[in-house]
Amino acid sequence: MSAVLEPQQISPLIDAIDRRLIVATQGGLPLDPQPYHRLAERLELPVAEVMTRLRRLQGDGVIRRIGAVPNHYRLGYRGNGMSVWDVPDAAVRELGQRIGALPFVSHCYHRPRHLPHWPYNLFAMVHGHDRAEVMMQVSRIAEQLGSAVRDHDVLFSTRILKKTGMRLVTE
Repeated sequence: MSAVLEPQQISPLIDAIDRRLIVATQGGLPLDPQPYHRLAERLELPVAEVMTRLRRLQGDGVIRRIGAVPNHYRLGYRGNGMSVWDVPDAAVRELGQRIGALPFVSHCYHRPRHLPHWPYNLFAMVHGHDRAEVMMQVSRIAEQLGSAVRDHDVLFSTRILKKTGMRLVTE
């Protein structure tokens, strides 16, 4: 899990070039076979400097990750659901790693319980073309978890929320 940095914590970690790099990438990398080359051209920097700065910013925790953010709905996955599981706290880490490795689970994480109303401590997002496909995948998770499962549920998506990362104010 990465830390959330307050603005006053970020400023000392980045210089003016880092800021330009973040602003240039916060809407996404260029759609190009060599996106870092296009970024370097746009910023008038050597590609090696762009790569070095991005690695350092990731290492410092300013940039949490660089990755694709698919729009599952546009790809035809309309039965998306968050499966929630009540498993023993002592086993949640090992079980979460096992479930997170399944090809149909996009992300899996541990959350605190909120008893007596919310007993679930393991969350696994499942994407399917419809709810029936999601429920089949949830059954496969249940098989993987076996007797460790005390209870579970599926919270189906009803709206598409905009996914964005950190945004810096442009000057």
